[in-house]
Amino acid sequence: MDYDVLEATQISGFTLRIKFRDGTQGEIDLEPELVGPIFEPLKDPSRFKLFRVDPELHTLVWYNGADLAPEFLYERVRVTA
Repeated sequence: MDYDVLEATQISGFTLRIKFRDGTQGEIDLEPELVGPIFEPLKDPSRFKLFRVDPELHTLVWYNGADLAPEFLYERVRVTA
């Protein structure tokens, strides 16, 4: 699927640079999306930075089971390249 996240790196704070399977790349500030019980712990920057790209889900996941749908990320990324 074109929405698959291939790479993600933290730029600063809650802003990530994401690369998708279709070659789209860009930045996204996820701070406004950290709403609800599963995302509440991620408001701590030291915990937020513990994300990874899951090789099966092809999206961002965190240690506590939080994840964001790749389609959601794709629709909101600010394309930079």
